[in-house]
Amino acid sequence: MNRIAKVAVDLSLDREFDYLIPDELQSTVKIGSRVDVPFGKRNVNGFVVGFAEKSAFETLKPIEKVLGEKSLITEPVMELARWMSTYYLTPFENCVRSVLPAIVRRKAHGEKQVLMVSLAENASSTRTSTKADDCASNQTRVASADERKKLSPKQALIIQCLEKTGSMPLSELTELAGVTASPVKTLEKKGLVTIAKESVYRDPHAGITILKTEPLTLMPQQADALEKILTAMDSDKPETILLHGVTGSGKTEVYLQAIAHALRRGQGAIVLVPEIALTPQTVDRFRARFADQPERVAVLHSSLSDGERYDEWHRIRSGEATIVIGARSALFAPVENIGLIVVDEEHEPTYKQDEAPRYSARDAAVVRGHKEGCAVVLGTATPALESYRNAKTGKYTIVEMTSRVDHRKMPEIRVVDMRLEKDREGRHGLFSKELIEEIYARLDRAEQTMIFLNRRGFSSSLVCQKCGYVAGCKHCSVSKTYHKARARLVCHICGDEEGVPSKCPGCSSPEFKYSGAGTEKIEEVMAKLFPKATIARMDSDTMRRKNAHRDVLAKFRLGKIDILIGTQMIAKGLDFPNVTLVGVVNPDHALHMADFRAGERVFQLLTQVAGRAGRGEVEGEVLVQTYTPHHPAIQFARRMDFDGFCDQELAFRKELSYPPYAHLTCVTFRGENENTVEKTGETLYYYLEQCVTDDITLSPLVPAPISRARGEYRYQILLRAKKTGSMTRAIRRSVEAIKKWPKGVKCTIDVDAASLL
Repeated sequence: MNRIAKVAVDLSLDREFDYLIPDELQSTVKIGSRVDVPFGKRNVNGFVVGFAEKSAFETLKPIEKVLGEKSLITEPVMELARWMSTYYLTPFENCVRSVLPAIVRRKAHGEKQVLMVSLAENASSTRTSTKADDCASNQTRVASADERKKLSPKQALIIQCLEKTGSMPLSELTELAGVTASPVKTLEKKGLVTIAKESVYRDPHAGITILKTEPLTLMPQQADALEKILTAMDSDKPETILLHGVTGSGKTEVYLQAIAHALRRGQGAIVLVPEIALTPQTVDRFRARFADQPERVAVLHSSLSDGERYDEWHRIRSGEATIVIGARSALFAPVENIGLIVVDEEHEPTYKQDEAPRYSARDAAVVRGHKEGCAVVLGTATPALESYRNAKTGKYTIVEMTSRVDHRKMPEIRVVDMRLEKDREGRHGLFSKELIEEIYARLDRAEQTMIFLNRRGFSSSLVCQKCGYVAGCKHCSVSKTYHKARARLVCHICGDEEGVPSKCPGCSSPEFKYSGAGTEKIEEVMAKLFPKATIARMDSDTMRRKNAHRDVLAKFRLGKIDILIGTQMIAKGLDFPNVTLVGVVNPDHALHMADFRAGERVFQLLTQVAGRAGRGEVEGEVLVQTYTPHHPAIQFARRMDFDGFCDQELAFRKELSYPPYAHLTCVTFRGENENTVEKTGETLYYYLEQCVTDDITLSPLVPAPISRARGEYRYQILLRAKKTGSMTRAIRRSVEAIKKWPKGVKCTIDVDAASLL
């Protein structure tokens, strides 16, 4: 019998507290139980994170009550939270909170309840009695002829509606019958109907019809990949598999058949996809395959309402839903007896959380798989260099799928040198003559085109041609982006916006020039070039309405849109057979970011976006417009030469001791007073110098690439080492050495940092 519970309270104190478990709560207090406990002079909520037989304290307060009927966090997920706390240097209770959706944490009971109206039960009818009527006499009551004569027209209409539809929500019934609630309540008093509160499931896919699909016949490489995954799933010690398959090679079908195997074994599965790739098309493929058991599939992502998220999570916790599809945080879904975790597009930086705990969902998935004894599949056409090296050194098993389904050809990628285009045209143009001609050719053949530019807005900056003034953000060290549709200048870092000035604030000149182009400008110019074409844009400005993704993509699939323009949300996860041309506009700005991963990111993005072309019967083509055509990332992407790119990039990383040859931790200081921020950074750097061991490379304090953001100055220290443990120990000791942190200075520690910006 457990007498003492260790509780993490919701106060970010980075420690656990001991509480007595009263006899009456012995059977209900479990790992993961949400409890109400006395804390000082008040009561707070917390989670049971462990048990103990003894405590260092003589007098312990008892747990006052358990909130909810079932523990909210499963033991394996609690273990994962503890690992995250240690690995990512984050208070344990922060990690515990992160594994639960906020709505589930806040509400012990968050079900939606509505008033349901039904025909009354256990009442006799004046109809001619039959055996069938006798069998049904204990089910629903039908008003007698005499009773019907006494009903008002409105009351009679309500009874007719209920006889046709059965029970229904009061709000729907009154709308259908065109009445108020008053006649319904009168019928209740007469004993003809009942009104009762019932919990209803908020279905995020309500009203969407999905037709079941059957498993497809696999190509030889797909069959080989599936066999290796099933072998891993059936093993006593399942392994992590890196599924390296070119775009269009049929990775999703392999996932689907592997999940079906897990279901046959009575197991569950989690499928992670990047938030930007969580399109209706992706989700619908999974729902369609298991459409005969729709309740088995749950979806978790940021577009759900709080109520939908609450209901989906509790369907998983109850065991009703055993297949979970979602973005990063879906990894923590309380699926029990899990047989498979899939991380699709495993290279995506969006798997890294950008606030504490700064975990990588890909790496945490591998840890959860290890702790729960289930197979983990990392799928991608362009593996992250960390995953690729893990496969090459034997830590992961690599499975290659080098051919597209039905042996469809990979698209031809052509690079257009925009420097020559400028010389020929005498000016900088948005589109090359070649791209314009190819789009016209597609329109003539009723084929579709996708245009990719990873920059939203109309123009990237507003510049005065006379004095050189640039409209910058007063809170951040970046220029503001011009959004023409809203006639606003917007900072994409902090969100601050303002109207467009009529004259230069620096010299009063009216001659402003819009520099650079975003998706909004691309759309406007395209509309002028191709007036007869139907054009749509997908970026975070146009996709704010719920189901906006679904609506645009449905029109595109039906051929109602000729040209689709978008940011990286169109670069992956989409399969449209009629797309035969992809145009990539200006990938150069991403190449010159102050991040050692810039080349890798561009190579991955070009390869992924190129994969949208030629997925049908007609061969596809990709045109990349660039001012740096000879950059290795662009040339290797043009040849679809992943191995060649890796060899060159890995040699560069090894020489500088960057990931994957070392783990990298970025310590960032921020605050409104630059001098205080810098001095605090220098103090920690001093202590780090005393604590680091020979296996750690310590870089001096420097301003961050974006030196000011949201009104705060930013400085960074980088540490690199082959093992994270040596770094985190040195950082922990150094942070503890600073007894009192200056007011207004915040320090964030990002272990395995995905970005240095």
